[in-house]
Amino acid sequence: MRVEIFRFKDVKRLLYGGNDTLFESTGLYGRSSVRKVDLLSGKVKLSYKMDESLFGEGLTLLGDRLFQVTWLTNIGFTYDQHNLSKMGKFVHPMKDGWGLATDGNVIFGSDGSSKLYQLDPVTWKVIKKMTVSYRDQEIPLLNELEYISGEVWANVWQTDCIARISHDSGNVHGWILLHQLRQNLLDSGHKGIDVLNGIAWDEQNKRLFVTGKLWPKLYEIQVRPLSSPVSGNINELCPIRVNI
Repeated sequence: MRVEIFRFKDVKRLLYGGNDTLFESTGLYGRSSVRKVDLLSGKVKLSYKMDESLFGEGLTLLGDRLFQVTWLTNIGFTYDQHNLSKMGKFVHPMKDGWGLATDGNVIFGSDGSSKLYQLDPVTWKVIKKMTVSYRDQEIPLLNELEYISGEVWANVWQTDCIARISHDSGNVHGWILLHQLRQNLLDSGHKGIDVLNGIAWDEQNKRLFVTGKLWPKLYEIQVRPLSSPVSGNINELCPIRVNI
């Protein structure tokens, strides 16, 4: 099931902050920002515009602080979740900044490869690094991350698929297939949209929200098993571009 929440544009990363509030990290040079948004109306409550030399990427919330990484760099920033004032800067050990998530203790990170990092949120040293795989096949291009019910969920870049990853082993337990959402937008005339690229989880109310880069809508979805066997294997359903 899906529910359309509001009109939405230019989001890069997404997380749920409680009390029907979303935090967004938007991308593109000269247009990157961190924003606090009302879930139901889509109204931007607060916004922090980043330096034009930076490209906003992964965002997560731990305590009262938002942590954000940036594309093509190993630097990140922290913000006060209440007023979005910048609190500091950090250097992380990933080769690039793509996705962030947290279980409340460690921070999970992705850098566009098949690696899933567990990072200390104070020192930013690597606690653990694992290769994500499905049936002995590495899954590269891990992008936006979210921690959901003991698993790390990851958008796989340039696909309509979300991988459900064990944070202990790196094994993919299953897949969320969202081809229909993007196809419906294309069929409705939204030709300028890009890839699936946003996952937000409301732990308290068990609500799951997804969107994509330059999508005009945010969706609340409920995940259910497929009612009939999938035609084709996962490589056909979620073709992964190894060379980028």
